[in-house]
Amino acid sequence: METRTSIFETPLLPVHRAANARIGEFTGCMLPEGFSDFETEYRAAREAVALIDTNWHLTASFTGRDRVKYLHAITSGNVSDLAENRGALALLLSPQGRILAELEIYALAESVQVRSHVSLREQTIATLRKYILGSQVKLEDATDTVGSFALEGPRANEVFRAVAGVELAEIPEMGAAEISIDQVQCRLVHRSRFAQPGPEIIAPVDSLAQVWRTAEAAVRARGGAPIGMIALNSLRLEAGVPWFPADFNDTVIPHEAAVENTHIAYNKGCYTGQEIVERVRSQGRVNRKRVRLKFSSAQPPLAGTKLRAGASEVGAVTSAAYSPEFSSAIGMGYLRREQHAPGSTVEYDGGTASVLE
Repeated sequence: METRTSIFETPLLPVHRAANARIGEFTGCMLPEGFSDFETEYRAAREAVALIDTNWHLTASFTGRDRVKYLHAITSGNVSDLAENRGALALLLSPQGRILAELEIYALAESVQVRSHVSLREQTIATLRKYILGSQVKLEDATDTVGSFALEGPRANEVFRAVAGVELAEIPEMGAAEISIDQVQCRLVHRSRFAQPGPEIIAPVDSLAQVWRTAEAAVRARGGAPIGMIALNSLRLEAGVPWFPADFNDTVIPHEAAVENTHIAYNKGCYTGQEIVERVRSQGRVNRKRVRLKFSSAQPPLAGTKLRAGASEVGAVTSAAYSPEFSSAIGMGYLRREQHAPGSTVEYDGGTASVLE
């Protein structure tokens, strides 16, 4: 992976510090670890609604006549078929099929918005810009001008209705819409972070704190709470949601990362890395794959912990957290083909890990 030279700070950092939140680094971003205790935040997300700082995003805006054609040609997504205010997941791949970036791509009325991970900002912007030569395309890096947060949980729609006057059910998954909160023009994207209903709000950075506070008041009035990255990590692992670049990055190809069915459109023409993707698809198997893991201990192993079958090293952990649902630590990692099957058990320094469905 690219060496990171700077840490990106959430624009909501002053708000979080005023709330005595614990702040930590998460893959190159300074974000809240937690606002209270883990149990309170986890329960709020499961039973009511969580308010989540999602400012780990790079945001790029593409304008110009050829913007759709260009993005269709350089990413794994079917950008040409996106209707207005609809989005899709995609990947930026190297010619060797390695995953350079995970992308959320939204077709808007006058532009295409692309979101990725800010820790690889320079590399991703450079790759997105690389092939523009001669095309009617303009790329603007808008990362420093907008920020975001999410609402998610069983009562998220109530909060969203209260603060924006819009029904989330009217907006499809990966859909986008222009909304107003506290007279601030915002963009909504319907994007789940741990498989519960909820919108993500994108707002101008100079109004983000105001919109966050309005949402927080509505969240707390409905039994919810802001949650930090520690609780979010547990929730997303329970839902089986991988994170880029923690769980997949430029060390793997899509089929190894097990994102070939969610991030690749097979009904499109050529794009960078397609030859490798199609070759692997035709072969039908890879030598290693990302899997979900349940550990024998409540203490989650560190990322990078080696996994063994007998005396042989067969893989490594990419992320882990304690799970109240499983009453143990769970996580993700890569295992060789012989250990892919659900129920397979491997060892690590500290216990054993079994492969989940």
